[in-house]
Amino acid sequence: MTAVVGGAAATTTFNIDVSSIVRRWNRIVVELMKSQSSPVSQMMPFDITRLISYLAAMTDYQAFIVAQPLLDCPETGPTEMPLPPDPVIQETENESAYDAIQLCIIARDELKNSQSARLPTNMIKFDYIRQSSYLAKLTNLITYIEKAEPLDLPESSPAMASTGAGHLGV
Repeated sequence: MTAVVGGAAATTTFNIDVSSIVRRWNRIVVELMKSQSSPVSQMMPFDITRLISYLAAMTDYQAFIVAQPLLDCPETGPTEMPLPPDPVIQETENESAYDAIQLCIIARDELKNSQSARLPTNMIKFDYIRQSSYLAKLTNLITYIEKAEPLDLPESSPAMASTGAGHLGV
């Protein structure tokens, strides 16, 4: 079953930095969906550690982008480029992982549809503030998870199929 928040999001951008952030959000979504925590009702400590590192890396990357000068691209901007495809989302048994996935998707799709997506590089101040808010909410979700889990759900678990193993070698 695929039930996920978000709506029709852009499939192209004019902004190379937006493309890079979208790619990173998609990677975090897949990591959460395929984590060892996804088929159970608690986030494992190693998956929490990974999520903390993913969010720190995203925070640092977005700060790096906005710290760079806005580039003058008179010959190449605006140039429309395809965004990487969104991963197919499967519901997870782990409600906290699923909540984190949904927040990542909202952050990604908001940026895809933002004013920043029409710049050749960088981010508009207000889009950066929005992205920072999503990252803060995800960080606060981790604080909740660390206090509230594990949960004993003997009557309602398992409720859905496992999302399966991550990507195997290519």
